[in-house]
Amino acid sequence: MKNKSKWLSGPYVLWMVLFTLIPLGVVLYYALTDSVTGEFTLSNLANFANYWPIFLRSIWLSIFATLICLLIGYPVAYYIAHCKPALQRLLQMLIMLPMCISFLLRTLAWVALLEDTGIINNFLTSIGLSALPLIRNNGAVILGMVYNYLPYMILPLYTVIMKIDHRLVEAAQDLGCNSRQVFAKVTLPLSVPGIVSGITMVFVPAVSTFYISQKLGSPGTILIGDVIESQFKAAYNPNLGAALSLVLMVLIFVCVGIMNHFTDSDDEESMVTL
Repeated sequence: MKNKSKWLSGPYVLWMVLFTLIPLGVVLYYALTDSVTGEFTLSNLANFANYWPIFLRSIWLSIFATLICLLIGYPVAYYIAHCKPALQRLLQMLIMLPMCISFLLRTLAWVALLEDTGIINNFLTSIGLSALPLIRNNGAVILGMVYNYLPYMILPLYTVIMKIDHRLVEAAQDLGCNSRQVFAKVTLPLSVPGIVSGITMVFVPAVSTFYISQKLGSPGTILIGDVIESQFKAAYNPNLGAALSLVLMVLIFVCVGIMNHFTDSDDEESMVTL
């Protein structure tokens, strides 16, 4: 039986080696070698200090977008989880439908809406109002992140809320809790794993994005993903690009580890309380 399990896990192990471990090894090699001599060096990682303000901006905008996704996504997921099965399937399809469209096209659609001569400003000027600066700023970049990554927040939350045992809610009601107390003491603590999963699935792509900031942002809203892309394309310095990517990966791993730690603690506390 054990040998059969090993054979069944073989394709997954092969996939992880080919498309995860080997690429990570390549990134690590380029990050720790000189672009000319190929010798071991830490200068690429030391150059990260020059991009520290851009790195902080990327984290700040990503955190802000993630919090907005959470504030919007939790009520939506909660509502869907308490709908009838037929309506749940319809709403799930509507949430996932934009994900079937190209990420690039979805972002370009917002460019057409927010441009100085775009749909929104044309409408405002047609009714006698002044055009608004809707694009090439931090707000437009955050809007693009929220729009593109909101489904990644809703779906994990919906899955976790759906699995909450309704008998726990009924027990809390029988003990005299009102709707607000039931939510605060039962639903919210038990949905923490979904919150953490949603935050991870939104923050990770948001902090490393580059196309959204290029189309909706300005030279003042350059993100770390833009810098990494430019090192591999325009500047053609893959060693520095790999070093920046390595630092970004370490940050993501640390954030995921911290959130998982708090999730485990919250789960244990919730079980003790219940």
